[in-house]
Amino acid sequence: MEAPMKYICIVAFLLILGVAEFGRVDGAGECGKGTTPDREAFKLVPCASAAQDETSQPSSQCCAQVKRIGQNPACLCAVMLSNTAKSSGVKPEIAMTIPKRCNLADRPVGYKCGAYTLP
Repeated sequence: MEAPMKYICIVAFLLILGVAEFGRVDGAGECGKGTTPDREAFKLVPCASAAQDETSQPSSQCCAQVKRIGQNPACLCAVMLSNTAKSSGVKPEIAMTIPKRCNLADRPVGYKCGAYTLP
């Protein structure tokens, strides 16, 4: 009787492990697999002054990064509202205007980013 119980326990354990594996997420967040909004925020270092002063003209490097990240509006929002951006002094209400100030024709106009809307 001890051997069948041992096998039942092993089968039950494997079954639980298998069910847990099906419910697992592979870390594909707003910015995709293998990165986070905080990591992506570091790529927007050229936008630092433009994210703090709405009269500052974004650099071409800034606009190129915003265009790349802006292909995924959810990622762009997550980056602009990330802890890294906040700790860098980024003002979200100003950062949201960068795609427009870069004159990006394909920017996600009207996209809601938390309490903000991309112009």
